[in-house]
Amino acid sequence: MSDQENTALDQSEVQTEVQTDVQTDVPSDVQSQVQPEVKPAELETAPQPDERPEAAAAELETARRDTEEFDSLLDSYPQYAQASTGTLLKGHVVKITGPEVIVDVGYKCEGVIPAEEFQDSQGNLKVKPGDEIDVLMESTEERDGYVTLSYAKARRLRAWSDIEAAYQGQTPISGIVVEKTKGGLAVDIGMHAFLPGSQIDIRPVRNLDALLGQEISCKIIKVNRKRGNIVVSRKVILEEEAKLRKEATLAQLQEGAVLTGTVKNLTEYGAFVDLGGIDGLLHITDLSWGRAGNPSEVVSVGQQIQVKVLKFDREKERVSLGLKQLTEDPWLAVEKKYQAGSRVPGKVLNVTDYGAFIELEPGVEGLVHVSEMSWSKRLRHPSKMVSRDDQVETVILEVNPKARRISLGLKQTEPNPWSGLAQRYAIGSVIEGKVRNLTDFGAFVEVEEGVDGLVHVSDLSWTQRVKHPSDVLKKGEMVKAVILNIDPENRRLSLGIKQLQPDTWESFCNAHQVGAMVKGKIVRKTTFGLFVELVEGLEGLCHVSEISSDSAERRSMPLEVGEEHEFRIIKMSPAERKIGLSLKAMKEEPPRPAPEKPAKAPSSSSGATTNIGELMAMKERNPTRN
Repeated sequence: MSDQENTALDQSEVQTEVQTDVQTDVPSDVQSQVQPEVKPAELETAPQPDERPEAAAAELETARRDTEEFDSLLDSYPQYAQASTGTLLKGHVVKITGPEVIVDVGYKCEGVIPAEEFQDSQGNLKVKPGDEIDVLMESTEERDGYVTLSYAKARRLRAWSDIEAAYQGQTPISGIVVEKTKGGLAVDIGMHAFLPGSQIDIRPVRNLDALLGQEISCKIIKVNRKRGNIVVSRKVILEEEAKLRKEATLAQLQEGAVLTGTVKNLTEYGAFVDLGGIDGLLHITDLSWGRAGNPSEVVSVGQQIQVKVLKFDREKERVSLGLKQLTEDPWLAVEKKYQAGSRVPGKVLNVTDYGAFIELEPGVEGLVHVSEMSWSKRLRHPSKMVSRDDQVETVILEVNPKARRISLGLKQTEPNPWSGLAQRYAIGSVIEGKVRNLTDFGAFVEVEEGVDGLVHVSDLSWTQRVKHPSDVLKKGEMVKAVILNIDPENRRLSLGIKQLQPDTWESFCNAHQVGAMVKGKIVRKTTFGLFVELVEGLEGLCHVSEISSDSAERRSMPLEVGEEHEFRIIKMSPAERKIGLSLKAMKEEPPRPAPEKPAKAPSSSSGATTNIGELMAMKERNPTRN
């Protein structure tokens, strides 16, 4: 056979083979697209190689390329054949046409998906042209030249696959907290899962709203695909993370170590700091070298701080921490910086019942006792002089670095009015001043600016029994008084008002003697006798045994209050300010004692310590006459 015949035969075999393959393996619609249109007439009239060798070679090359292209098309055909309904495919977003998203899945035609399947809760599309997505073939039937696909169903199908794999392998899975539900939260992990409240955190969470919209890591603890139930736990993840952090922390935890932690909680006595899986206590006394009324003044919840490990009990896992220990103790230099007698400025940090604490520098405080605030004012509370955050100037009275104490004085910044007081005023001199204050035991009278004297209640009257100074004096009233005593060291000045008047007792005792007859009015009756007013403000006692010799008459005590009778003086003691009277002695022969001058009563109240009221009380305790 000649070369020309062989060439014609090869062309015929290729043409026949191509036609046969297309007819047997490729659908008719595909055959129409890929089958080369080669007509017999053209083959018959085609030039022979011998006649045009170059043209024949070109035609063979063209046929070879067509054959390779056709083979490639045949290789891709199985993809079209496998894309049946329910198949999960990979696709690329081609374009977005309003309500629809066009996706190329490599099928003979493109697919269409409703755009609403890609919208978030705000209605925004979460997809753009060129994105690769998972889709599900819902129908291979063409509608307007497109097949029907579903992104939502593919996502659910893929999610269930991932969820079951995560559940079987107990691997963490990420999700978005989407809403609050009864008893917990709903988490989107591709499917809506339930996160019970008890599984949200290691500790109870009060504010669930704070987690909404957050991405969290959790583990699937229960799956029921038939019912579509999924239960997840975030607590498990947090416990595992805490365990790992705790192990790492314990490995480097030792006394003296400096660690970084986060303030977790505040109490009245300190702050708890999370060191990484293990909490340490930062006591309030270790927060600052200075005075901290509350831990919140130094640290706040969530703050990251560096702390020093002061003590660590590995068995009980108790850690004591310190913050102030990271800085130098300011009290080490106090003795050199602050000398007694020097003036220093400061800020009032705290006011208590007994004084005020003044900050001289951070970590160094001094106390101004209430007694060191004023030379003259008797302060009920230091807040009458200073308030918190006030800037004041004080004088250092004493420095004790070992006890970490500095005593300060506020009044020492002003002249001491008590200095030289004894030179300005003599004992026995009369002054005039304003009644500044009244108390149960006396009245304070201002002698001069910053100096008050006390008029004791016993120095208000010689004869009148004063129960309270307000009975005879009023606050703000101007009065005259006699200086009885001056004690500059203790800042005490004793005054007397009754000393301005003659002593009634002294006058009476000078004018009468034992055995004398006097007339008086009964002012009080007691079980042990009668109190008789002899002159205004002076009383004597007629004991029950001195009323009558008749016992029955003594018991009945026929005399009444307000009646006047004559009595005989049977006892008189000017020093004790006591006068004994007798009614029955008026009926008997009066005694004739040797004449003697009665002792002179002292002019001051210092020697008259017993008054009529005390005599009455004494008689009540011992009614039997001595």
